[in-house]
Amino acid sequence: MQIAVLLYDRFTTLDAVGPYELLARIPGAETVFVAKEAGPVRNDQGSLALVADKTLADVPTPDIVLVPGGPDSRQAMNDPEILDWLRTADATSTWTTSVCTGSLILGAAGLLAGRRATTHWLAFEELRAVGVEPTGERVVFDGKYVTAAGVSSGIDMALHLIGRIAGDATAQTIQLLTEYDPQPPYDAGSPEKAPAEIVARWCGTATEALPS
Repeated sequence: MQIAVLLYDRFTTLDAVGPYELLARIPGAETVFVAKEAGPVRNDQGSLALVADKTLADVPTPDIVLVPGGPDSRQAMNDPEILDWLRTADATSTWTTSVCTGSLILGAAGLLAGRRATTHWLAFEELRAVGVEPTGERVVFDGKYVTAAGVSSGIDMALHLIGRIAGDATAQTIQLLTEYDPQPPYDAGSPEKAPAEIVARWCGTATEALPS
């Protein structure tokens, strides 16, 4: 089973690495980072790079496609090479997935038209603009399409997906080995729970302004 994680300039690191850390542990999985060109791709803070071992053309038929979000997701949404690769890969994929604003890129490729999906809460209207019905759920399954909300939710999505692919016991084992037992010091992880003044500070911002 081949898992392809798309990289593009200014992707958000945890969107890609969080799900990768879990999905790569599925028995028999081969995980590959892909980009338009092989080599290092810088994250949204510019201080870290992941290495794309293969180009998009090198990986035409992955079993699982993972699209992270990031401040430059809008540029990726308008990149014909990325969109064409997604359509080609999706034609034979078993699962096509995204984290955060990665769903905007899937939407721009026409893969989520008329479907339910999620994204970062600040990008709901942009998701609607590409013909997708946004939902505030943390992880959304609609057929073979699996979308996760903002950044950290990609870890939850990966566990859901592992359960579907390899069974509950495997998913629980991976959760245990990675000690994924979140106990945050604050209960402010959604706009419904965060202090109103903090939510208001971010409302009306563009996708490029998403916190990284």
